[in-house]
Amino acid sequence: MVRRPLGNHHHGPETLLVTSDTAQTDAVATQTANLRDTITRARFVLFDFDGPVCRLFAGHSAETVARDLVEWLELQGMRGLLTPEERVHPDPMVVLHAVDRRRPQSDLVAELEARFTQQELKAVAKAWPTPYADAVIRTWSAVGARLAITTNNSPGAAARYLETRGLAECFTPNIYGRTQDLHHLKPDPHCLNRALNALGADPSKALMIGDAPSDLYAAERAGVPFLGYARNERIEKRLRDAGAEHVVGSLKTVLRVLWADF
Repeated sequence: MVRRPLGNHHHGPETLLVTSDTAQTDAVATQTANLRDTITRARFVLFDFDGPVCRLFAGHSAETVARDLVEWLELQGMRGLLTPEERVHPDPMVVLHAVDRRRPQSDLVAELEARFTQQELKAVAKAWPTPYADAVIRTWSAVGARLAITTNNSPGAAARYLETRGLAECFTPNIYGRTQDLHHLKPDPHCLNRALNALGADPSKALMIGDAPSDLYAAERAGVPFLGYARNERIEKRLRDAGAEHVVGSLKTVLRVLWADF
C-alpha cells in the first residue's frame, strides 16, 4: 500500500476536489441569486397558459383533439395537405400549423382554427391546475405586479379557465392568444408585444414564464427576460438546449422567492 505523505500539498487531488466543490457551490449560489433577481425585478409578468398555469389537455387528450382535426380535414377531402407524420402527430398545433403553411389565411384555416377552439373550450372542464400556479398568480398580483396571459391557445379558453379558478380579476382584460392570423403565433412575439403595449410596460421590467422554446424565442424577440417552467426533465432539456438560463421544476420556487422578498 502506498502512503501519501502528510502536509500541505497545494496541487494534490484533495485540493483540486475542494476547489472544484467550492467553485460549484459558488456557481449555484450565483445562479440562485440571479434567479431571485429575475423574479423580484419583474413588474409585469406574462404567463404562457398551457403549462405554467394549467395542463389544458390533462383530461381531454390533445392526441384525441389532433385526431379529430385530421378526421375533419379528411371529410373535407383535404387529407393530402398533411404528411403521414402530421396525420398521426399528437399535437393539434402541428396540424394547425401545417394547414396554415399550405393554405395561409384561407377559409379552411379559419374553420379548422374554430374547430380547435371548440375543443379547447371543452378541455377547460377537465384541465389540471399547475401546482402552486394559483398561489403564485394571486401573490404576484397582490404585491402590485401586473399580469397578462400570452398564449398560442384560444384566449377564450384561457379566460374561461381563469374564471373557474377565481383568477380572472388578476388578468382581465390582458389575455392575448391565438387569432386566425396563425403566423402571429409564438415564436412570433406578437401576443407579447400586444400585452406590453396594453400594460404600458418597459420590456426589461417584464418577465415571460413559459414551458417551450417558442416562448423563449418570443420573449427574446420582444426584449423580455424569460423564466422556464419544466414539469419534467424532457421539457427542461428542451428549454436548456434552446438557451434558457433560468428554469424551475416547480412554481413553488417562485412562490418562495415572492414570499421572502415582498
